[in-house]
Amino acid sequence: MSGPSVFLVAAEPSGDNIGAKLMAALRRASDGVRFAGIGGERMAGEGLQTLFPIGDLSVMGIAEVVPRLPTIFDRLRRTAAEIRAARPDVVVLIDSPSFGLRVADRIRDTGIPVVQYVAPQLWAWRPGRAKKLGRRVDAILALLPFEPAFFAGLGLACVHVGHPVLEDVLTGSDRQEFRRSRSIPAGRRLVMVMPGSRVGLFGRMAPVFLETARLLARGRDDLTFVLPHVRNTEKLSERLAAELPGEAIRIESAAEKRAAYLAADVALSISGTTTLELAVAGLPTVVGHRVNALSAFLARRLIKVPFVAMPNVIAGRAVIPELLQEDCTPERLAGELATLLDDPAAAARMRADLAAICDALGNAEIAKGPGHLPSDRAAAAVLAEISRRR
Repeated sequence: MSGPSVFLVAAEPSGDNIGAKLMAALRRASDGVRFAGIGGERMAGEGLQTLFPIGDLSVMGIAEVVPRLPTIFDRLRRTAAEIRAARPDVVVLIDSPSFGLRVADRIRDTGIPVVQYVAPQLWAWRPGRAKKLGRRVDAILALLPFEPAFFAGLGLACVHVGHPVLEDVLTGSDRQEFRRSRSIPAGRRLVMVMPGSRVGLFGRMAPVFLETARLLARGRDDLTFVLPHVRNTEKLSERLAAELPGEAIRIESAAEKRAAYLAADVALSISGTTTLELAVAGLPTVVGHRVNALSAFLARRLIKVPFVAMPNVIAGRAVIPELLQEDCTPERLAGELATLLDDPAAAARMRADLAAICDALGNAEIAKGPGHLPSDRAAAAVLAEISRRR
């Protein structure tokens, strides 16, 4: 007898990472589980044959989305049609609510249960959408500990499963592995450069981060810059690596990226899930982020929280510097990075604050091992929703 069929929708690389962990956890929890849907390289590694590349959907910001609307609406139609044809036991929407919840709209009449994995950040903006969210999904799986209480206040059921990024701690390496594998001398200091996985954002941030790196390297001969690359931005990544001061290192695999996080001294990153990955690794970080002027204008009128970097949101204070829009200048970014490189006490304070954030996310729970991982708890919630419907 075949197991449950699960249709997964992940529209960007961070969702692909979460989806891959969920697929592995579902296999551990249920025999014969079958998968279909949309995902990236990591979900493909778990056996998913994606309906179309997630690069078709990886755009962010109102002004950036508009030119891609014909493609996005075509993919929306294809996704809904495939779900109707496949009749899975459950649809799991992974983050990306702007796309996923529109899919949910188009399949509500099928009676197929819909699970939203990664709660939409209504606490940050647009809480008035709660009623519409309740009509679209049957279950909400939250990554952040404060989210169930927030959604309960809006009349929506939400369960905290924990953040899958914490699981990377279990598969991490020691702090010297990356240096050994790349023959990096002990005196070299490593700076991670993280301009993002979306082509548009990468193209906007790469010149800013490049000039920041050049300013930071002035008067220093001990810096090596490390640049992870994502398939969506491969050519841009090659170009940036060639222009960074000194001999930059490009890394590709997820395992090597985690090893680099542990080995590095500081990171320069856009805002996004990456900031939590860096926090889990305990890496002192500076966030710089710019969006299209129109997107920034609208966001400033809609966003209700004082921070955008997720470690700061969780802590409720500015643990890591975040320099946005007109504040995101190479001079200011380089200055913040220099402080972390030159002031061991400042770097140590940030590492301690990042460790506390990881504890708040549920480090103690994952230490219990199999069955207690965030992806295991998410898998159990997905299977419970299938059983409830049956």
